Amino acid sequence: MRNFQQPTRSAIYCENGVVATSLPEATTAGLEVLRAGGSAADAAVAAAAVLAVAEPQNAGFGGDSFYIHARADGTVSAYNGSGRTPAALDPEAIGEIGFDSAHAVTVPGAVDALLQLHTDHCRLPLDRLLAPATALAEQGYLVQPRVAWDWQMERERLARSPTAAPMYDRAVRPGDRVVQPALAATLRAIAADGRRAFYEGAIADGIVATLRALGGTHTAEDFARHRGQAVEPIRTRYRDHDILECPPNGQGMAVLIMLNLLSALDMPQVWRDPVAYAHLLAQVSVLAYRERTRWAADPDFTQIPLQRLLSAEYADELRPLLASEHALTPALLDETPHKDTVYLSCVDRDGNAVSFINSIFTDFGSAIYDARSGLLLHNRGASFSREPGHPNALAPLKRPMHTIIPGMAMRDGRPVMPFGVMGGHYQATGQVQFLSALLDLGLDPQQALELPRHFCFRGVLEVEETVPQRVREALAAKGYVVRPAKMPIGGGQAIYIDHARGVLIGGSDPRKDGLAGGY
Repeated sequence: MRNFQQPTRSAIYCENGVVATSLPEATTAGLEVLRAGGSAADAAVAAAAVLAVAEPQNAGFGGDSFYIHARADGTVSAYNGSGRTPAALDPEAIGEIGFDSAHAVTVPGAVDALLQLHTDHCRLPLDRLLAPATALAEQGYLVQPRVAWDWQMERERLARSPTAAPMYDRAVRPGDRVVQPALAATLRAIAADGRRAFYEGAIADGIVATLRALGGTHTAEDFARHRGQAVEPIRTRYRDHDILECPPNGQGMAVLIMLNLLSALDMPQVWRDPVAYAHLLAQVSVLAYRERTRWAADPDFTQIPLQRLLSAEYADELRPLLASEHALTPALLDETPHKDTVYLSCVDRDGNAVSFINSIFTDFGSAIYDARSGLLLHNRGASFSREPGHPNALAPLKRPMHTIIPGMAMRDGRPVMPFGVMGGHYQATGQVQFLSALLDLGLDPQQALELPRHFCFRGVLEVEETVPQRVREALAAKGYVVRPAKMPIGGGQAIYIDHARGVLIGGSDPRKDGLAGGY
């Protein structure tokens, strides 16, 4: 039970369905769909579309999406909705890809992923599910506080973009209304004609023209050939739960490596000492991210030794390194650390669960805006490695390493929790902190999401304001370069299914504007 004298919020407890998102309008849209008889997948489609409209710095149909769907009977499916580079791309001619470059825009996979979820698991027609998002785009949405804060942080960058400035170079405040008629028209087209409306014809041609005018090599054929990929989740076992992640090109493997390292430790005892816990989390992050940096890439282009990396034997080999009382030397990554994303969880009255994530990568993506479709385009292609011969090196028709990772926890063959943590590279470490707090300490989803956060990355240990000064000083004495976080570290949502009592327990991260809602 939480301390009711502290300025935190309670987890919600419901019976019939719960939706947890980072935006109130998205949670409302998902709940309305559940009340109308829709499934968790229906709620996810409706909520994701609203986020694509009203959280433009993080999400959109100009980005990529991944999801894991678990039926109440334990049947699991997952989908990799990331896009590939253009067929005509020449890595030698391009060189290093900047975050605002047209070459950073791989074919957006978000629409394909959303439509695949609808085809495979939804009950209601697509136009019904996209109607709330379409109305917000056409009539305008009210800017929420965290959205306004992020927007102003990126104001100078948006002002420099010749395509995005006319739409996004504005001094927004919480409560301002933003209208997007072009995006509303795109949503109507997708509702009417599905993936063909986006990947063939006028919308695709317009995006291609925008990118080619900025030096891109994209073609209409690149869009027409795009298909996401159904994938088999990778997994490990932690505290009697099966933890599922999407396989590479995502970084979910890092979560499983870290959990394997922690599984043999007395984590409740470690948690009692905040310094010991922060040190341990930093150590396992360094070790797991080293493997992620080495191996996370498009599996169509490289053989990834997942069986070994995710084995208990490999964790046993690495675990002695955790005995060090000093900071481990990190494997440096060759990309900027701060990315953002939206994540949502949905569970319906039947016990079906969806873990869904969408991203345009850095805030406002590439800052390339296609005015005809109303879409901001992502910049995930900037994640390719600059190292020649690296598994994640740039190549034509290749998917880059992805940071966005939906998670699903199963127990006794049934889904018990869709969960996810936003925040770019932090997502893997964030999932591990969340899962350990829930499964080792017995916290509820809301309590676990509200804990202070710290993240060891690129040789720096970032800490939020809520990390006590004595903890910071003790970590610095262990050799960490401790730095106050410039912005909140990540976000997150989760819904725990208490099968014994028939209760759904939802939480939503206070670092964002959203909430968990249910009935």
